[in-house]
Amino acid sequence: MINKYKRLFRGEEDESHFWPSFTDLLTAILLCFVLIFIIMMVIKSFQIEEMKRTIDQIMGVRVNLIEELNEEFGNSDLGVEIDENTGALIFNTDILFEFDDAALKPEGYSFLDEFVPTYLEVLLEGGYEEYISEIIVEGHADNVGSYLYNMNLSQERAFSVAEYILSERFPDRSVQEPLIEKLTVNGRSYTDGRTDEAGNYSPDDSRRVEFKFRLKDQEILEATRELLN
Repeated sequence: MINKYKRLFRGEEDESHFWPSFTDLLTAILLCFVLIFIIMMVIKSFQIEEMKRTIDQIMGVRVNLIEELNEEFGNSDLGVEIDENTGALIFNTDILFEFDDAALKPEGYSFLDEFVPTYLEVLLEGGYEEYISEIIVEGHADNVGSYLYNMNLSQERAFSVAEYILSERFPDRSVQEPLIEKLTVNGRSYTDGRTDEAGNYSPDDSRRVEFKFRLKDQEILEATRELLN
């Protein structure tokens, strides 16, 4: 009987030693997780700061590009309009094409001969080339006729511009090689019509060609900036 009580007492004593040890183990594991979490948060904070610097750098490039395009074309007699938000250069298709036609007019060739080298000099020779992912020639039509008809017309007009710039007839052949790597041609039909000063739809202003640039990872950077803010 005495031996029986001794065994019971020894069992309780062993259990009393087990639980403090198990609690210490859990505490150590919890501390490890807390330490890992703190380290991860520190690393993440450095990553966020680096991301902010990168975004600010990219956005600064856009601001500087728009300023330089304004300096170059703001007072130009070429009749070019500059979008202050995107940096797109916009001109009426009457400069380049007859109504409802995709063949360049003689004066259209002269316009491109003067405009394109100056435009590309700002984009590709001012230290911005590494930031530019695309240079886009974009055609737009009015809403007279079907969507598909105007899609085809706007696409053909943009293609006519790009085809001439990259042809042997273009006087400044030095711009062609860097342009080939970045050039994209789009037709937008009448999906992005423009209005006059009174806010009414303007067919004349809607018929246009735009030269646009896209910065590398621009959409991702803009979305990331929104999240960080």
